[in-house]
Amino acid sequence: MPKYALITGASRGIGKAVADMLAADGYHLYLTCIHSKEALFAYAEELSERYGVSCTPFVGDMGNENTVDNLFSFIPDLDVLINNAGISYVGLLSEMSAADWKKVMATNVDSVFYTSRRAIPLMLRKQCGRIINISSVWGNVGASMEAAYSASKGAVNSFTKALAKELAPSHIQVNAIACGVMDTDMNRCFSAEDMEALRQEIPCDRIGDPAEAAGMVRSLLSAPEYLTGQIITLDGGWT
Repeated sequence: MPKYALITGASRGIGKAVADMLAADGYHLYLTCIHSKEALFAYAEELSERYGVSCTPFVGDMGNENTVDNLFSFIPDLDVLINNAGISYVGLLSEMSAADWKKVMATNVDSVFYTSRRAIPLMLRKQCGRIINISSVWGNVGASMEAAYSASKGAVNSFTKALAKELAPSHIQVNAIACGVMDTDMNRCFSAEDMEALRQEIPCDRIGDPAEAAGMVRSLLSAPEYLTGQIITLDGGWT
């Protein structure tokens, strides 16, 4: 039977790496982004040609309820949901605008709610499915100058644990990956000196690769059904 997966924030970084991995494993994909339309459409075509699977790109804000409803009008079947869309905000909370706070929460938290709510009926119909939320170690321990981002990822972690309990009787697993410092565009806001300082704090002595996060996704997709409601830290022993 064909397998279908939705990956949000798939035009770059972890989402892009996960898309390549799932396409290689034979999944038909729905890929979303909000800004990089040309890159997403080109990547969808590349994956389709390379692996012989269908890849449907969709441009829109996953933090908007109507946009997510529109997306799911094109998705009749779904086995896997990867909630990867996310943004960060680095700065003093006292200087953060209400608009920036709402944007972080909408992108990082509301999107997980909207996509999960629409994916669950499709999975319940088959009494199986996997939801994997890409989170952050800052959702576990918090980060100075990143209060909003930390709060949003903490919410994702709690959401993951609660939803896993709700869906376990229906054989639907819900887990999250709490990533440490990864080599992604999100961290381009930091200087080379800042990144080097971070590297020196990490016991593995390097920054994480998005392909490693994709590998963890693959592990969760093949994990026993009994593994659910977990926040798995992927940070090189950092936190």
